[in-house]
Amino acid sequence: MTNNKLTKYAELLVDVGVNINEGKRLFISATTDALPLVREVTRVAYERGAAEVVTKLSDDTLSRLHAENRSAEELATVHPWIVEERMHYSDEHAGFLSIISSSPELLKGIDPMKLREMQIANGKALKDFSARVQSDFHSWCVAGYPSVEWAKLVYPDETEEVAFEKLLDLILYTVRADQEDAVKVWEEHDKTLHEKVDILNDANLKSIRFVSEGTDLTIGLPEGYLFAGASSVDATGRSFMANMPTEEVFTAPDRNNVNGYVSNTLPLSHGGNIVDNFKLTFKDGKVVDFEAEVGYEILENILETDEGARYLGEVALVPYDSPISNTNTLFYNTLFDENASCHIALGSAYAFNVKNGKEKSREELSEIGINDSITHVDFMIGGSDTDIIGLTKDGEEIQIFKDGDWSI
Repeated sequence: MTNNKLTKYAELLVDVGVNINEGKRLFISATTDALPLVREVTRVAYERGAAEVVTKLSDDTLSRLHAENRSAEELATVHPWIVEERMHYSDEHAGFLSIISSSPELLKGIDPMKLREMQIANGKALKDFSARVQSDFHSWCVAGYPSVEWAKLVYPDETEEVAFEKLLDLILYTVRADQEDAVKVWEEHDKTLHEKVDILNDANLKSIRFVSEGTDLTIGLPEGYLFAGASSVDATGRSFMANMPTEEVFTAPDRNNVNGYVSNTLPLSHGGNIVDNFKLTFKDGKVVDFEAEVGYEILENILETDEGARYLGEVALVPYDSPISNTNTLFYNTLFDENASCHIALGSAYAFNVKNGKEKSREELSEIGINDSITHVDFMIGGSDTDIIGLTKDGEEIQIFKDGDWSI
């Protein structure tokens, strides 16, 4: 039964997610938990005429053992051939599919400094590859598939088998794979999100202000800002869907023009750890103060990753009345939870969120206020009481969100 469920999901990931067809190469990163989906995606990709499907598997048990037993220096070692392989397939404009299955608490209890060194090393080594992702050089997609450990965290009162099937069904619902004609449904969803994009891009905004319990944050927008949502287009003109699911419309802030304070509304799962009940205070774009009841050291390590980690790289608008939010389920996974709530991201910005950004270097982007960092960490700030007010360059106020939902 599960394999039947996966067929339509695999077709969506291949046809809509990374858009693989005749002669195209596909690079899949996944854990061993996702093998049933990986196999189905591979089969479908070859049916579509893929020239090659490359699979890179990791295993959560092994990842935990490595983190426990290897030194910080060893964990921070990124072999050059790992980078070279990614860049080789990027040069060929392969589609890159990442399937997330790991438990959000996979690395709980591991020395935070070891994790920090590992994350910084990976960020530095793959910086050029990440820059290509963030400028849509090639098609890419991030999707999810359950592991038993993740499913039990979401459904702690169920047996392992029931929890797994319930989370799988929920994931299929969030990506609309339970619909009769899922591709057509995604085409309609894509159109709806782009209608919001067009309204915001035509509004001539100077800033947007978030107001809710624990949050009063004004985010300035750079000259030539561009909101984006749903499908993107890579350097070869190929359409793709970077996140499945996706309910957001987002842009890049002016890194030096963010002021106020913001509190999270859902837990942040980062690097195998949970951060929750935290608050950040911004002045002239930079985080100048922070607090957290859960995962303080993890949050501190995020902020200390590099200079850009204390500045914002993304602001995303997601209505409270949306499919994922309406499930009333906490996924403990940013891919899903960020699509149930407005969110912002510490770290790097996407080049395509400013006019002609794809053609600019990171240095040129920095000059116009687009943040640069080796990290990009989204966290959720929206709820049913969230109001968002846009201020235009002409001084007009526009109510974008009222009580958590669209007003435009």
